[in-house]
Amino acid sequence: MVRAAEGMWRGGSRWILVGLVFLGLYIPFIVYGVVVDDQPLWRKVLLITGLVAYSLGWLAMPFLGWVDKPVRTRVVGSLALTAVGLAVVFGLGLGSSGLMVYVMSATAMILPFVPAVVIDGSVLVLLVAASYLFGEIGSDFDQFGTLLSVSLGMTFMGRMLRANAELRKARDEIATLAVAEERHRLGRDLHDILGHSLTTITVKAGLARRVLESSGDVQRAQDEIREVEELARQALGDVRATVSGYRQVSLSAEVVGARAALRAAGVQPDLPHAVDNVRPELQEVFGYVVREGVTNVLRHSRATRCEVRLGDTWLEMRDDGRGAGDTPEGSGLSGLAERLGQVGGKLAAGPLPDGGYLLRAEVA
Repeated sequence: MVRAAEGMWRGGSRWILVGLVFLGLYIPFIVYGVVVDDQPLWRKVLLITGLVAYSLGWLAMPFLGWVDKPVRTRVVGSLALTAVGLAVVFGLGLGSSGLMVYVMSATAMILPFVPAVVIDGSVLVLLVAASYLFGEIGSDFDQFGTLLSVSLGMTFMGRMLRANAELRKARDEIATLAVAEERHRLGRDLHDILGHSLTTITVKAGLARRVLESSGDVQRAQDEIREVEELARQALGDVRATVSGYRQVSLSAEVVGARAALRAAGVQPDLPHAVDNVRPELQEVFGYVVREGVTNVLRHSRATRCEVRLGDTWLEMRDDGRGAGDTPEGSGLSGLAERLGQVGGKLAAGPLPDGGYLLRAEVA
């Protein structure tokens, strides 16, 4: 917002400088003509006041568009300044019809196409009709041609500027959505990584504690602690790779890690020893399915057995526990559903009729 306001202020400052130059090319000569003309003082004051008001209104008119005012407000502003301009022109005489170029060009710039054409077209018709009635159509014809060409040119320029503004707005919205999507991806990946890694670390640490408490087998406990250390180091590396966007998940590695984690937790693993039958482009997303499924088994299911079956375009994970819930609405399973959706797949999760829990991922 601050950047937009600063940009608007800089653009407005430039417009005022340029506008003063254009006013200086025409208005002072008209004011001088009014001053030296032989007419009552009150009339001179009234005409000069009208010229000043018209000039200031024209300088302020583009701000109606730059601050993104409603179309109705811009139309009212254009009509008001048009009325002032016509009053000045009729007061000075139809020979000064060229004064209307200011308000007509600004109207063409800040209004949509239809209102701009209606207002500017009505002004031009009114001036032509008045000149015809007063017999000045011949001498004013060149001014009408100028008004018409400038109005048309500024109308199309206004459309181009508004289109550019819409493109900039769309680009900013796309950038905002991209940032939000990247944050969502990062949060989802960190959930998948840390959820599995911390669950496995917890299981391993608990196993080492039980070994020490039950049998005092220091060597086995040390082995488990070494594995905890290695898992923590791997998790740290995965987090760094995820943040940098270069992390790749391997289905075969996830199966190996799942087997070790299940055994450490006292769950009998029934997992495939090869994953070559899975299509290569699906191995990464199926790796995430195995990771999240095993994490849920370790956290929630209280299962004693877990099996995984693989096909070229599908994966099934079953356990004899209670599962993580009745519907795939948790943050982890929702993330899996999103990943599968990106490759045209679907996720199904829920309790089995004869007990246990099923997690199935399939890509059409």
